[in-house]
Amino acid sequence: MQNKDWPNIAGLVAGGKADIAFIGATMTLGCVTPSAYHKAPAVFRKSLKRISTYDLEAGFDLEGTSVRDYGDIDCTHLSPAEGLVPIVEAFRPLTQDHGLAVLIGGHNGVTRAGVTALDPNLQNVGLLTLDAHFDLRTTKDGSANGNPVRCLLEDGLPGAHIVQIGIAPFANSRTMHQTALDAGITVYTMADCRKNGVEQTVATGLQYLSEKCDVIYVDFDIDVIERALSPGAPGGRAGGFTPLEFFAATRLIGSHKKVKAVDLCEFDPDLDVSDITALIAGRWFAELLMGYHSR
Repeated sequence: MQNKDWPNIAGLVAGGKADIAFIGATMTLGCVTPSAYHKAPAVFRKSLKRISTYDLEAGFDLEGTSVRDYGDIDCTHLSPAEGLVPIVEAFRPLTQDHGLAVLIGGHNGVTRAGVTALDPNLQNVGLLTLDAHFDLRTTKDGSANGNPVRCLLEDGLPGAHIVQIGIAPFANSRTMHQTALDAGITVYTMADCRKNGVEQTVATGLQYLSEKCDVIYVDFDIDVIERALSPGAPGGRAGGFTPLEFFAATRLIGSHKKVKAVDLCEFDPDLDVSDITALIAGRWFAELLMGYHSR
């Protein structure tokens, strides 16, 4: 129920039919670096109470927007391989019944399930990632938060259907880069984003995917943001996006008609300072809603 004195994003959440829906996926096992990612969905929900529905700069109020919260998929004690089917089964109905479906991780291992839920055949979906990392680590030891893109390639997602934006220097290996190139993945480094602008780079990636694919899935890995400005992202690096760049990219992505599902992942509340990253996550959702409203 909306607070009349402080209309906030949490107050938009109600049951029944909704344009936008979200569900949490508390996956934390299978991390390159053990973290408390399972706490993120609850902290995300709490942050929505602190985000107003009114965008002063745009002169637009999100009041009246329909949002549904489907709770959490309890995959805290499941590995990425074990959690794949439960997440797909829970998330797929959201992608079919709502204009935009949102998966709140958990770590990046949820991305494989999210993409699969949107298109089980993996032939008509495009994947756009905002991430400092390729997520192309080897799968010889199984699936993990460091290899969802590699897993998707091995599952049959065409490399030509993948665009990766914000890949950072000194945060990836030569082998990963070569794997991306060999697979036909389109790669935009952080330097590309600085040269051409984040919004223009994202617009170019969306246009490319929209010409090849029927639907688009977007992975928002919060570690694409400058580490000093987002301490709750353990994979973050110096030289990443500013929060404002992240928000602008989010609004643009939310406005694209072929974007049907997205995730937000790699937020560890235990590492956060003064709710900085939690509030980024809450504002991210507001920007996503603003973008969707412009469709």
